[in-house]
Amino acid sequence: MQSYWKVKLSIFLNYFVFAILLNSVGTVILQVQHTYNVSEISASILEAFKDLSIAVVSFSVASYINKLGYKNAMLVALGFNAFICLLMPSVHSFGMTKVVFAVAGAGFALIKVSVYGTIGLVTADKKEHISLMNFIESFFMVGILAGYFLFSGFMDESTPTAWLKVYYLLGGIALIAFVLLITTPLDESSLKTEAAGPFRENFADMFRLIVLPLVLVFIICAFTYVLIEQSIMSWLPTFNSKVLHLPNALSIQMASLLAIATALGRFLAGVVLKKLNWLFVLTGCLVISAALVLIALPLAANAVTGGVTGWGNAPLAAFIFPMIGLFLAPVYPAINSLILSSLPVNQHGLMSGLIVIFSALGGTTGSLITGYVFEHYGGQTAFYFSLIPIGLLIIALLFFSRLQGKNGAIEIHSVGGH
Repeated sequence: MQSYWKVKLSIFLNYFVFAILLNSVGTVILQVQHTYNVSEISASILEAFKDLSIAVVSFSVASYINKLGYKNAMLVALGFNAFICLLMPSVHSFGMTKVVFAVAGAGFALIKVSVYGTIGLVTADKKEHISLMNFIESFFMVGILAGYFLFSGFMDESTPTAWLKVYYLLGGIALIAFVLLITTPLDESSLKTEAAGPFRENFADMFRLIVLPLVLVFIICAFTYVLIEQSIMSWLPTFNSKVLHLPNALSIQMASLLAIATALGRFLAGVVLKKLNWLFVLTGCLVISAALVLIALPLAANAVTGGVTGWGNAPLAAFIFPMIGLFLAPVYPAINSLILSSLPVNQHGLMSGLIVIFSALGGTTGSLITGYVFEHYGGQTAFYFSLIPIGLLIIALLFFSRLQGKNGAIEIHSVGGH
C-alpha cells in the first residue's frame, strides 16, 4: 500500500505558499493606499482580481481536472506563481499588483481543486476525511499568520516600496514547494473511469450537481461563509489603521491574531467534530461570533487610540475582535468535507470546482461591499454588516443539515445517470 506521508506533507506546503500569497490581500490593500495613493474602493478591486481569477479557472478546469491530474495541476500553479513573484519587485505598480493576485488566484484554483480531490485519495472514511480537512485548513491559517509577519518585517517607513522585496522570498518558497511536489509519488489511478466522456459532457456534470437541493444549499452556505470571512480578513488591517489609528506595521501584525484564532479553531475542530454533532458545533460557533461583533465594535468606538506604539498599549478592541476567527473557523472545512465525503472519489474534482468558484464569488462580494461601506459609512458600520450574513448562514446550515441527513448522498450519486 502506498505511503501517504509525503503526499500530505506536499499538500500542507502547497497550501502554506498560497495562504501567504492570497491572504496578503488585506495587507496589500492597506499598502497600495499609501504606496500608490489609491482610495479604499480602488484598493478593494484587488480582491476581485484574486477571486474572479479563482472562479474563472475553477470553472474552466474543474471538469477536466481528473484528466490533467492533481499533481500536474499543482505543479503548473506553483511554477507560474514562483515566476510572477520573482518578477514583482522589479516591475511593480498598482497594475502589476493586480496581475500578482490574478496569477495567485488562478494558481490557487488549481491547487485547491487538486488538494480537495487528493484528500479523498489518502483518507479511508468520512471521519478521517473531515479531520484531515480541518487540519489542512488550519495549516492554511498558519500560512496566513506567517504572511502578516513576513510583510510587516519588510516594511520601512522611509522607503515606501521596501515591502515589495518580500516577493523574492515568496518566489523562493514556491520553488521549494515545486521541487518537493515533483519528487512526490501520487497514485491517481482511482480517478480514471471506464468510459470517460468528452469535455463538454464532463463540464455539464458539474452543473448537474448544482440542481441537486443538497448541493444548492451547500453552495449558499459556502458563498455566505466566505463573504463573512473575507470581508473581515481583507479589511482588518485597514480597520486597525483607520479606526483604531495604529501604525501600519502594527495594524498588519495585530491582524495576525485573526489568523492565529482561525488556525486554532480549525485545529480544535479537527478533534471536536469527531465526537460532537456538526450542526450543534457550527451553529453554536456562529452565535458566539455574532456576540463578539456586538461586544468588540462598541469597545472600538470608545477606545483611546492616541499614542499607540506597540502591542503593549494597543486598545482592547484590537485583541477581542480577531477572536471571531476562533468560532468562524470550523464552518468552512466542515461543510466542504460533508459534501465531498458524500460523493464518489471520481466526482470530487467536479465538486471541488464548484466549491472554489462560489467561495471566490463570495470573497469578492464581501470585500467589495465592505470596501464601499468602509469608504462611505466608516469601518465600524462595515464590520457591523457581518451580522447579516452570519444570521443567513445559520438558517442555511439548518436546511443543509435536513437535506444532508435525509437523502443527500443518494441524490448526489445519481448525478449524470450513474
